[in-house]
Amino acid sequence: MFQQSDLPDGSIIRLDEHHALKTRFVALWTRCINNNKPAAAEVIHNRLVDFYGEAHRHYHTLGHIQHCLQEFDRVVTFMDNPNAIEIALWFHDAIYEPGAKDNEQRSAELFQNYSNASGCTDAVFQQQIHNLIVITNHREQPSQKDEQFIVDIDLSSFGLPWDEFVRDGCRIRAECANMNDDEYYPNHVKFLQALQERPTFFFTRFFQRRYEQTARENIERLIMSLHKRGYYCI
Repeated sequence: MFQQSDLPDGSIIRLDEHHALKTRFVALWTRCINNNKPAAAEVIHNRLVDFYGEAHRHYHTLGHIQHCLQEFDRVVTFMDNPNAIEIALWFHDAIYEPGAKDNEQRSAELFQNYSNASGCTDAVFQQQIHNLIVITNHREQPSQKDEQFIVDIDLSSFGLPWDEFVRDGCRIRAECANMNDDEYYPNHVKFLQALQERPTFFFTRFFQRRYEQTARENIERLIMSLHKRGYYCI
């Protein structure tokens, strides 16, 4: 399971999709951060695309952001501050070094730097986005509604059909190519079991209804498969 040879390319997005994403980001950034400066928003978008296109990425790519935005669009009307969540989604994996514990914090700082350079003066709005980015480290339980939505969106791929779920697992495994299986899989089992032990996998009713059962079935099936291969939580 999760072998490099099984890995589809997760970074391929059609040209029209790239254009649509760019148009969407520029409108969002111009509307919320630097009014009437779309050229500056284009520069920031291009920098984000460079981050998500780094050679070591297979799952945490622009394709993941596209998926998150599609899920965002399903629930946008239920959010308190959808603009903050949408910006946070664009930035939440901008910094990604496999195994690092501070990716989300550094991604939040990147947003802070870019928004400051763009002339944003709304410190409250900036802090909201900062907090939303950091909560996607999945080490703390989200307490605010918008925090719950962004966490659920980030993990919504756990509720995909099994073959797609395994595909994503292949991509994440490929990002940790410097780790051997005996290093990688016990930690992965630990993470999966922590998710499994939640009272509910998802925090919002929408995602519970849409993906909860499939996500739990996927996790249980994967843990059983890894146990059969001799991998247990350390």
